[in-house]
Amino acid sequence: MKGYSIVFLLIYALNLQAQGQTDRSPFLNKTEFKVGYYGNLFSDNGLQLGAEYAFKEKKNSKEKKKGQKTITHQFLLHSSIGYSTNFWNKTDNGLYTYAGLIWRRTSPKRWQVHVALNPLGYYRSFLPETFEVRGENVSKVRFPGRNYYAPSIGFGIGRMRKEKRRSGWYLNLNYVLRTPYNAGTLDTFSVQYGHRFNFKKK
Repeated sequence: MKGYSIVFLLIYALNLQAQGQTDRSPFLNKTEFKVGYYGNLFSDNGLQLGAEYAFKEKKNSKEKKKGQKTITHQFLLHSSIGYSTNFWNKTDNGLYTYAGLIWRRTSPKRWQVHVALNPLGYYRSFLPETFEVRGENVSKVRFPGRNYYAPSIGFGIGRMRKEKRRSGWYLNLNYVLRTPYNAGTLDTFSVQYGHRFNFKKK
């Protein structure tokens, strides 16, 4: 056990030294968190929480008459979790989560466009009070609902704030394919609007 402890401390010390010799930012400096509205504005409305990690970034700078202009391209890993419901009749309640990849372009004036591809998606529907009949017995179903594989793709715009911990706002249109839904699939569209924030040292 003592030998394992010595090896662990040695590896830890080497890791700290390596971090000190590189210019790589800490994990939180590359991570942004987001919170916002999720729904279709009519029958389903809810809340969404998520995080984005920028694992690749490229900046292209060009000299213009008004000064240097920089365009930033990013690839980000991201995931989100949220809940939506029909507040009128409570018949369409769902918990969802997804993960995927975002490509984002930021203009010199901080305007952003992005595309998100989410091959990993899960949707859990919650049904109102439900009973089942088995022979002559009738019993109440606990946690009635269904599970779906729900991949999605999203397109959106936004704008990055300058020198702020609330780093920007976003507006997305998201397309989700739920399957299996009855004998086939169900196409759904949703709107996502919210703000991103971070813990970077300004």
